Amino acid sequence: MDYPKGADRRKRIVEAIAFGTARALSYAIVGILFLILFFIVKQGIGVINWEFLTAGPKNGMTSGGIFPAIVGTVYLVLGSMLFAVPVGVLAGIYVNEYARAGALKRFIQLMTDNLAGVPSIIFGLFGMSLFVNQLGFGASILAGSLTLGLLALPVIIRTTEESLKSVPNTFRHASYGLGASRWYTVRNVVLPTALPNIFTGIILAVGRVSGETAPILFTVAAYFLPKLPSGILDQCMALPYHLYVISTSGTQIEASRPIAYGTALVLIVIVLIVNLTAAGLRSYFGKKVKMN
Repeated sequence: MDYPKGADRRKRIVEAIAFGTARALSYAIVGILFLILFFIVKQGIGVINWEFLTAGPKNGMTSGGIFPAIVGTVYLVLGSMLFAVPVGVLAGIYVNEYARAGALKRFIQLMTDNLAGVPSIIFGLFGMSLFVNQLGFGASILAGSLTLGLLALPVIIRTTEESLKSVPNTFRHASYGLGASRWYTVRNVVLPTALPNIFTGIILAVGRVSGETAPILFTVAAYFLPKLPSGILDQCMALPYHLYVISTSGTQIEASRPIAYGTALVLIVIVLIVNLTAAGLRSYFGKKVKMN
C-alpha cells in the first residue's frame, strides 16, 4: 500500500524525533556518569597517596589510610562470588535446560524476579538471623559473604538463563544427533557459547554487592578495626560502611570529608578494575567461541 507524500513525510519526522530523543537521552546518561566521576575524582584525588592506600585509619578515622577497608571489601566481593557464581549458574542451567515448561518453572522464575527486588536491608536482617545467629558464624567475613552472595544470586540466575536462551537450538540438536547426552551438550556446547553473556551478569552482580552497606552492617562490618582479618570468621572493615561512617558520624565530619571522597574514589576504581577484568574474560571467551 502506497502512502501519500504528506503521510510519508510525517512518518519521517516522527521517526527523526524519536531517534533524536533516544540519542539525546543516551548522551545525557553518559554525561551524568562522567559528571559524577569528575566530581568524585576532583574531590578525592587530593588525599590519594601511598600512605592512604597502605596504612590503617587513625584518630577516629579522621586521618591515616583505608588499607583494612580495601582488603575487607576485596574479601567480601570474592567470597560472595565464590558462592553466588556456581550456585547461580547451575540454577540458571537447571531452569533453562532441564526444568519442564509449566507451573513449577514459572514459579521459580517469578520467585527469582521477586528476590531481585527485595531491599538489601532485608537481606542483611536475614543474614544476621541465619548466618550470624542460627548457624553460629557470628559477625564474620563468612556471614557477610554469604549474605552478599544471596543478594547477587537472582542477577546471576536470570542472566545465565537469558544467556542460555540466546544459544540457537540447532547447536543442541547437532550435539544430540552425534549421540551426546544432555549434560555433555550443556557442558561442552551450550555453556561455552553462552559464557560471554554470563560474564555480563557477573559484572552486574559484582557492581551491586561491592557498594552495599546494609547487608554487611548486620553481618560483618566493623566500625573501627585497623588490623587485617586473620580468617573467614573474623570481622573486617569495608569501604561502603567506612564511607558511610566517616560521612555521617562523629564530631569532625568536615575534617574527614576529604577522606570520604578519597574512599569513594578508591571504591569506584576497585569496581572498575573488577569490571574490566570480567570484560576481558568475556572478550577472551567470546573470541574462543567464534574460533570454534
